[in-house]
Amino acid sequence: MIELIEVLKAVLFGIVEGVTEWLPISSTGHLILLNEVVKLKVSDEFYSMFEVVIQLGAILAVVVLFWSQIWPFGRKNNVAPLTKRGPGAWIKTDIFKLWFHILVSTIPAAVIGVLADDWVEEHFYNYQMVSVMLILFGIAFILIENSHKGKNSRINSLADIGYDTALFIGLFQLIAAIFPGTSRSGATIVGALLIGVSRTVAAEYTFFLAIPVMFGASILKIAKFGLDFSTSEVVILFVGCVIAFAVSLIVIRFLMGYIKKHDFKVFGYYRIILGIFVLACGFLGALHA
Repeated sequence: MIELIEVLKAVLFGIVEGVTEWLPISSTGHLILLNEVVKLKVSDEFYSMFEVVIQLGAILAVVVLFWSQIWPFGRKNNVAPLTKRGPGAWIKTDIFKLWFHILVSTIPAAVIGVLADDWVEEHFYNYQMVSVMLILFGIAFILIENSHKGKNSRINSLADIGYDTALFIGLFQLIAAIFPGTSRSGATIVGALLIGVSRTVAAEYTFFLAIPVMFGASILKIAKFGLDFSTSEVVILFVGCVIAFAVSLIVIRFLMGYIKKHDFKVFGYYRIILGIFVLACGFLGALHA
């Protein structure tokens, strides 16, 4: 029978995932660091799968909150009819176009995920790499926001994103796929800001981009782990995902409201402070290499 303390740990992991998946401060990095302090009583193989699949809960929050913006079928006057579905069936061409752009953005990270997932995890999933990338991308946020101060954004709607922009953002997501601590949302937002995408559009696009990326990564991890779950493993994974979903609903709403009035520099400062703190803890022997 699963111990209550393990369920409470899963709740804690779900909270951390729900908060850090959407704020550009690295969810994987925070989960790695949390696991240094609060270890789940599970196998290394299960935890490797858990820290990825728990993100499905967070992703479902995006699906719920932005359903009307991501589901391409409906009944509207400004869309083309989908004749194959019969009378009354419609397809929102702008949303299908958005998904084609998202597909282009996912290609770089998907290729690396399939070919080098195990190698990347073995060599880069440690506190040193997390710390360095936290600091580097924290500095990047501050520098980019300072350079863009007072300037108008070139891309102010999802419809303005072209295939070249999508590929450029996808290359930044590739950095996050390789280096933990970068933050998938942080990397894609930095890439988007660099080429003149507004903060709101950059955030929304990275939310939508997370859907196929995280579903694909989760399927890959589950396939490698297999379906032979123990009862305690099922409970831990379920609790983590549910809590991540609930917390994500709150955090996404907060972030979308926050960036309408503020820039991302506060997250840059947070990343730098956290990165330095983690390096100090490692130097003092409080963390594993």
